[in-house]
Amino acid sequence: MRLSFGRRAVLGVVVATAAVCAVAFASATPGATRVHHGQQIASARDHRLTNSTSTNWAGYAVTGGRYTSVSASWVQPAVNCSMTPTGWSSFWVGLDGDTTNTVEQTGSEADCSSGKAVYSAWYEMYPKFPTNYSNTVKAGDQFSASVTTDGRGRFALTLTDSTQGWTHTANARLKSAKLGSAEVIAEAPSSSGGVLPLADFGTAAFTAAKANGTSFASLSGRDAITMASGTTTKATTGSISSSGGFSVTWKHS
Repeated sequence: MRLSFGRRAVLGVVVATAAVCAVAFASATPGATRVHHGQQIASARDHRLTNSTSTNWAGYAVTGGRYTSVSASWVQPAVNCSMTPTGWSSFWVGLDGDTTNTVEQTGSEADCSSGKAVYSAWYEMYPKFPTNYSNTVKAGDQFSASVTTDGRGRFALTLTDSTQGWTHTANARLKSAKLGSAEVIAEAPSSSGGVLPLADFGTAAFTAAKANGTSFASLSGRDAITMASGTTTKATTGSISSSGGFSVTWKHS
């Protein structure tokens, strides 16, 4: 079993991870949640082209090299709050977080609060808390995102909602970043008490997933991640096209 870090801190299926995961905080209401975008627990990993299972991640990650850029685009999913009146989901690109203990990432959120859809956007330099943008986000918005670094601790995290007409670039520093992975992920957040219900986001469609300027489809060490809790599959990841397109499909909260 492999322990790695991602957007929201997860108390996974392994009891030994509980102390690490306790850094996350969440309220009972998604719109008011203040959390880290933290830890992934993956298993069943093979060498080269692999398939892992995670309690909170679905999507693709690449490891085995040094990664200084990652980028992708996606359509903001519309959550179905009749299925999970209170639930959480997030969609992001990032460096590190898979086999390393920092994450440099930016993305969007699609949550359900008492049956109402709540959409937002953010960036985070984990283990610091995320910074949320105040801009409008709606279902169906076209997002593009990138995280780049000069390899010496300087990062630029850019998120664009071309539908709403806004762009943010956050410039940050993190000298301890290992640059050990790149990922494009749909995630189930968690609180200090465990993984939270995954909002029914239907299907998240990602396009043009690239690391170091190369399509994920052409990179060795590529890992297709299925989100599952015990015997329950929560989200599945589709095959990736030569141009780096793939989808993640919700299955269970």
